[in-house]
Amino acid sequence: MSTLTLEREPLAANVVVSRDSLTVELADGRSLSVPVAWYPRLAKATEAECANWRLLGDGYAIEWPDLDEHIGIAGLLAGRRSGESLASFQRWIASRGNG
Repeated sequence: MSTLTLEREPLAANVVVSRDSLTVELADGRSLSVPVAWYPRLAKATEAECANWRLLGDGYAIEWPDLDEHIGIAGLLAGRRSGESLASFQRWIASRGNG
C-alpha cells in the first residue's frame, strides 16, 4: 500500500462563499469547490458574515471570526465535512437568536 505524499502543503489564496458552494482558490493555481451544506454555519450565515474571512498562517486554514468557523485546507482537500455535532450546531443557532 502506498501513501500519498504532498510535494508542498496546500495553501489557500482566496475564498468565495455562495449560497450553494464554498470555493477555495489555492496558491498553486488550483480551485476547489464543495457544497456549502458541508459547513452548516456557513450555510446559515449572512452574506456579510461569509465575506468576513481571513487566512490563518500562510493559508493553511480559513477562519470566519463572526461564525467561529475554521476550515483547514488539508481537510478540505481530503473531503472532510464539518465535524460539528447537531447539539453544538443547535446551541450556536440559539445563540444567534434566529434559530
